[in-house]
Amino acid sequence: MDDASPWYQITIEQNISCIKLTGSYTLAALDQQLQKVGAKLTHFATQSDLHWDLTSIQQMDHAGAILIWRAWKMHRPANLLIRPEHERLFAHLEKARPAPKPIHRDILWPILTLGRRYFLFWDHLTGIITLLGQVLLNLLYLVKHPNQIPLREISANLFRTGAQALSITALVGFLIGIVLSYLSSEQLHSYGADTFIINILGMSIVRELGPMLAAILVAGRSGSSMTAQLGVMRVTEELDALTVMGIPHSLRLVLPKIIGLGIAMPLVVLWTSAIALLGGILAADLQIGLNYKYALSNLPDAVPVANLWIGMGKGVVCGMAIALIACHFGLRIKPNTESLGEGTTNSVVTSITAVILIDAIFAVIFSNVGLKIRS
Repeated sequence: MDDASPWYQITIEQNISCIKLTGSYTLAALDQQLQKVGAKLTHFATQSDLHWDLTSIQQMDHAGAILIWRAWKMHRPANLLIRPEHERLFAHLEKARPAPKPIHRDILWPILTLGRRYFLFWDHLTGIITLLGQVLLNLLYLVKHPNQIPLREISANLFRTGAQALSITALVGFLIGIVLSYLSSEQLHSYGADTFIINILGMSIVRELGPMLAAILVAGRSGSSMTAQLGVMRVTEELDALTVMGIPHSLRLVLPKIIGLGIAMPLVVLWTSAIALLGGILAADLQIGLNYKYALSNLPDAVPVANLWIGMGKGVVCGMAIALIACHFGLRIKPNTESLGEGTTNSVVTSITAVILIDAIFAVIFSNVGLKIRS
């Protein structure tokens, strides 16, 4: 006998090494020795020519069987003696062993991935268009039945997406105005063209930066909130309850959000642009000594009023697009938390992408409108 232990014995007979497991392989019997015995058995399992004899084990539970099974690396040794009652335990562990996944390498995986992405994009696009059509039908219905207009829901969405967003949009707009004014004034001052800072601030903020900043902030703040709200209603089965009661989702949930955000966004754009201009004029006053009274009096002449209407028009379109996309992804969320997080993320990313695309479309359509600057 070369090695001995309360749980195993190593014997060598006729040049054949054999390990005989003894004692009780139960969780209560092994107790503090569980890791030590497991390490020893794992070491012995590395010897491929070793014979295993489990017939002397007095008691064995699932914990003991799993200990031995892990020592064998999920595979029975070539030479094994085992009692019938213990055979059932290891047979169960063999069935529970996960089958290795076959490695399948497809040389066409780039095309397949691109195709899946295309069909996913097409599915979402058709879903958004379908939802938009349903909303338009609901508008026609409300025109004929004005007493059913969801005024409370529209008012609540106006407050959440408009009034509660004023602080964050003002802060970001003010800081962007300061940065833009500082960078522009440094360059203009070197050429002696300090007064043109009003033209640059007015055109860039009123026409582009104000609407873009407001839309992106609202997409991240209000768009995600709308998607999460509808997603939670899906998880808690409130949407199913509305369907059972015969209340259409698009009339009571989607339409008020689109109308509310469509009304709130141009006002938020106007507010953001005004605060950004204020920050830019303040920075110009501190940087190059440009009098703020002069800046305010010359701003209407430097920036044609058409740019203000274009910026507010962007706000209306972007607000309705953000709400539509947010509701689309919210209604598609499955009743689990993982889908809720994924849907909210996709909603925000898609909304911001749509906002940038809408801004590019406005730039192309109104490329020659309101660009004449009078100094």
